[in-house]
Amino acid sequence: MSRPSDAFGHMVWDHFHGDTAVEVIERDDSYIDTTPGAEAYFAPFDVWPQYKQDAMSLARGRVLDVGCGAGRVCLHLQAQDARVTDVVGIDVSPLAAETCRLRSVRDARVLSITQISRSLGVFDTIVMFGNNFGLVGNPKRARWLLRRLAGMTSPDARIIAETLDPYATDNPDHTDYHARNRLRGRMGGQLRLRSRYKSHVGAWFDYLFVSRTELTEMLDGTGWHAARVMDDGGAGYIAIIEKVAT
Repeated sequence: MSRPSDAFGHMVWDHFHGDTAVEVIERDDSYIDTTPGAEAYFAPFDVWPQYKQDAMSLARGRVLDVGCGAGRVCLHLQAQDARVTDVVGIDVSPLAAETCRLRSVRDARVLSITQISRSLGVFDTIVMFGNNFGLVGNPKRARWLLRRLAGMTSPDARIIAETLDPYATDNPDHTDYHARNRLRGRMGGQLRLRSRYKSHVGAWFDYLFVSRTELTEMLDGTGWHAARVMDDGGAGYIAIIEKVAT
């Protein structure tokens, strides 16, 4: 079997260079779906849904963009000099990080969420847009990462975390998967995925979707709490997560 390749990065790279590019997502039960298209990773701020624009207005100080993709969040925040002092973008995809740099993202690094530490410095805002709260992977790792983030952020820091409620569906392909997960002792929205693009096949990775109730329970004891939730009435939502007062 061939080694996994940077499927997501090749898709972003091709779109940046003018090609039509669509990512295919494969789940470990052989379910196949596509993302909206690479253009979503390049979308300028003025076409984002209003609730996402509103959430982004809460970013301030030194910002860490987790899963920066093609750099849309970094580029927007770099322009907010009055409230944002510095932006660091991280992504596991080398080609995505290089695309960010070519698009004038000032600090884009090849780094996974599990590699972040206080060596990156102290942050005031953590952004996890594009459903990137899912990168926490599973409940145990989520709590470990949340505690780590608590230790590398300022006392009044916040996390702007986008995810979706996996149970807001009646698609039997999804509801059956949730049921099988529970039988295996997993959360319903705990996914095992990989990305495909043209001949490129990425490595399998864990991804976690959570309901609002599950998110609240997961945050308990990590030093964080959900201060508010923003949405437009659909399954997707953004949690504004803040430090627990001590």
